[in-house]
Amino acid sequence: MPRFAANLSLMFTEVPFLDRFEAAAAAGFKGVEFLFPYAFDIDDIRARLDAHGLQVVLFNLPPGHWDEGERGITALKGREDEFAAGVDLALRYADALGCPRVHAMAGLEPHGTDRDVYVRNLALAAEWARGEGVDVLIEPINTFDMPGYFLTTTEQARDVIAAVGAANLGLQFDLYHRERMQGGLMAAIGEFQPITRHYQCANPPDRSEPACDVIDYAAVFRAIDATGFDGWIGCEYRPKAATVAGLGWPQACGVTLG
Repeated sequence: MPRFAANLSLMFTEVPFLDRFEAAAAAGFKGVEFLFPYAFDIDDIRARLDAHGLQVVLFNLPPGHWDEGERGITALKGREDEFAAGVDLALRYADALGCPRVHAMAGLEPHGTDRDVYVRNLALAAEWARGEGVDVLIEPINTFDMPGYFLTTTEQARDVIAAVGAANLGLQFDLYHRERMQGGLMAAIGEFQPITRHYQCANPPDRSEPACDVIDYAAVFRAIDATGFDGWIGCEYRPKAATVAGLGWPQACGVTLG
């Protein structure tokens, strides 16, 4: 069965970011992911990982001006130099933290997206990352949560991955986003298994803990396991209340965190 990684940007927010590593380990997680580590010193993060026996499995490239509403710059024309600098920074963090995957957010269409730029930037990121043993991932995001996002369907992601043609470029399959945008999860898990490098889970429509109602996560996790996937499923959800109080879902879904 795949392993589960706590998303420290959304979970354990009862405590400051650097204290969330200890909280995740105490709750039984062996892996963690987060959105952006760049506000924190690499050595401080590394110390928390080592102290609590955790592996960081994913984080995002710098997203542009997040506080001003940008959601990635990979597909933004005229931002290529900034993107390349972000790749370099992300790979320095990935190397120091032992992280095998980084996610390149595409950007929003109103900000000047361009598919050719997207493909070229992903090719550059994949080439640089290959030398570090790192995979670059792209993730379709639903337009209810992020209106105007450039990459919205798994089919679109597959086409982009094929256009780039890099062995270390893959799909970050967010089950929540797929269900909200397209549905058909069970068939999609099998169809896109060859390019999937990482999953994420949450329950629609409020992006809360996985359950067995809107999405039957017990069945979904079994389906992922049946494909032979042995990577990580990121718990990128917003707890309904206290994080630890909401951790009954693994038992309900027939899985263990580690």
